[in-house]
Amino acid sequence: MAANTNTSRKIARYAVPVAVAGVAAATVAMVPAFANAGGPDLPKVTAQQLIEKIAASDVQELSGTAKISTDLGLPKIATGLLGGGGVAGGSANPEDKVAQLANGTHTFRVAADGPDRQKLTFLDGKDEYSLIHNGDDVWGYDSKSNEVFHEKAPQPGKDGDAGKGTEHKPGDRLAASPQQLAQDVLKAAGPTTDVSVGETAQVAGRDAYQLVLKPKQSGSTVGSVQIAVDAKNGVPLRVQLLSSQGGKPIVDAGFTKVDFAKPSADTFKFTAPKGAKVTEGAAEAGKAGEDEHWKALDSFPGLGGLMDGANGKDGDVKVLGEGWATIARIDSGAGKGLKELENDKNAPKEAKQFLNSLGDKVTGSFGEGRVLSTRLVNALITDDGKVYVGAVTKDALVKAAEANK
Repeated sequence: MAANTNTSRKIARYAVPVAVAGVAAATVAMVPAFANAGGPDLPKVTAQQLIEKIAASDVQELSGTAKISTDLGLPKIATGLLGGGGVAGGSANPEDKVAQLANGTHTFRVAADGPDRQKLTFLDGKDEYSLIHNGDDVWGYDSKSNEVFHEKAPQPGKDGDAGKGTEHKPGDRLAASPQQLAQDVLKAAGPTTDVSVGETAQVAGRDAYQLVLKPKQSGSTVGSVQIAVDAKNGVPLRVQLLSSQGGKPIVDAGFTKVDFAKPSADTFKFTAPKGAKVTEGAAEAGKAGEDEHWKALDSFPGLGGLMDGANGKDGDVKVLGEGWATIARIDSGAGKGLKELENDKNAPKEAKQFLNSLGDKVTGSFGEGRVLSTRLVNALITDDGKVYVGAVTKDALVKAAEANK
């Protein structure tokens, strides 16, 4: 799935954006679905054979229903910002749906007919949000607000020099789909990963093998990753991410119904409804909305510079460790920003609430700091303006801060 970086970014905008999927892929791309007891009796395969089966799968056409559930264990203030409702409502721009999809359970219909036609429709009661890619056009439609987003899709070899000679499978633009999540997992798996074949299972009425990935290193928040693979055609049917602390999956994405027949051409046709507000998208990815979710923090004393560092604007980033234990150290240049904010009696109430949501104070040879904890990614923000972040435990972050202060 080779692609020019700029083209990949543009294509990502047209995928249904699931925030947690992006985080998982960036931090080592994880995911498991424990085998159902009494699974189907299938011929034995090795892990290498199963990986090759996935890689060789060239299914171009499918339709069905899928579900994704995300339980990051976010702080209450963050959960409130993300919203507990459905996806429908507000702007039809796909980028505006990112935060909403990082929380709760969402059901969607999916259809694909080759690399140039895909459709995802998220279902939330009587309201729907649809993302349609049909040839040169990408449409986003929000039925609740009756808003339409339209943008021209980047075409390999046509979008400047980007994408020349590249090929794309349907999963490339369906970031919420089990296929794309599985590809992200396998691409990120390396020598720090133990790969094996689990028990067989049945997913969406189809017999499946299960590929299990586990960190060899200690300190990861990820317990294991498992991909249910269609025994006949090699299509990933379900992907789950389990926490090293146990409990229900952090991410559980899979088909509940799937059909590999060619969808009707009418499936991908879209005409803006009468009276709908139509917004034309930016010509290039990244020009609009790239940092929207951080802008609200810029006004908080000391946090603006910290967020700039986290977004790579001015911060000095150093990668510590490898594989599942990778930690990024960001020197934001915010200095004593957090401590000043904590002691500032005139600081906005919202800023203090955000600070308190970061979690417990920690101390070490690096000084003092606070830990922002989720079930997947943890971040240690020190009072001298450094940020240590990764899919690792709080103790692993503290040790990294002490060794790299």
